[in-house]
Amino acid sequence: MKSQNSLAKRIDTAGIIASYDEVCKQLLANKVILAWILKYSTKEFADFDIYEIAEKYIEGEPEISKDAVHRDEASVIAKDSINRDKATEFITGLRTEDVSIKEGIVKYDIKFRAIVPDTESKTDMIVNIEAQNNFYPGYPIIKRGIYYSSRMISSQYETVFTESHYEKLKKVSSIWICTKPPKYRQNTIARYDFKKKDIYGHFEENDKDYDLISVVVVCLNENAVNAEGDKLINMLSTLLSKNINSNDKKKILSEEFKIELTKEMEGSVSDMCNLGQGIYDDGYNEGYGSGYGTGYDSGHDESIIKNINNLMKNTGWDIEKCMDALGIDEDEREKYKELRLIKASV
Repeated sequence: MKSQNSLAKRIDTAGIIASYDEVCKQLLANKVILAWILKYSTKEFADFDIYEIAEKYIEGEPEISKDAVHRDEASVIAKDSINRDKATEFITGLRTEDVSIKEGIVKYDIKFRAIVPDTESKTDMIVNIEAQNNFYPGYPIIKRGIYYSSRMISSQYETVFTESHYEKLKKVSSIWICTKPPKYRQNTIARYDFKKKDIYGHFEENDKDYDLISVVVVCLNENAVNAEGDKLINMLSTLLSKNINSNDKKKILSEEFKIELTKEMEGSVSDMCNLGQGIYDDGYNEGYGSGYGTGYDSGHDESIIKNINNLMKNTGWDIEKCMDALGIDEDEREKYKELRLIKASV
């Protein structure tokens, strides 16, 4: 049997990556996992128990939404169309595509409504969760998070309010789970909020009238559980790790993080581990074909060079500082300098 050519390998690997991403969304859309994310990354849910958040404050149906929204022709969502008391394991809640004729299509990984605790009017917050593998896709992640949040604000017209009833605007939060951040960003969580600053004089104002956008960037770690690390980072690093087998992963989630795994979730954990190994084997061990010349036959090398170039472009750093940030070993640095020159000359 003939070995696969580079195109065939890319097609197979793309299929594995697509499947991996889909399983990742299924795992993150579990109500308990979403409750973990809300508790440890938002101020609204910080003081509440994880299972209380999952059972009382997260809305949705037992599936991830795949319906398209054409925002220019969106219909008004009736207030009584949402059953707040329906407790289901997975989230759908909102449509995951935001479409505008003038602004194009945005697809959200996961999008749902959460009831903000301790509010008399039971205010809703619209939450978007994104799993991001490439930390340097050619633009800063935070800017994309702001854009997604802005789209979630603007798309509320004719879905949450009509005419000039801006008082009905709901807060939005876009939370980015970065699975492969550079070493200098690992084990970090940053939240970017909309805040008031008095330039001259002072007056009291209800922060709920302007605190409507929040973007969170969660950067996981390479080694999963870190005894001194953050609880959310440790849990998500374990859940999404491609280096921990499914049995060990389920044991850690159950014993260390007290997460009760359902049969569906156990199956997704196993699928993720199997697919993750497939991505590693196809994308790193076998490479993506002939590449750009001698010594450049690895998808892993190509990915690293792309990250170096993106980091240099976005930060203005020199190549040495970029390789420091990416944690590239000293004995490999000359290789990547040479391969960048080979690629540039093709």
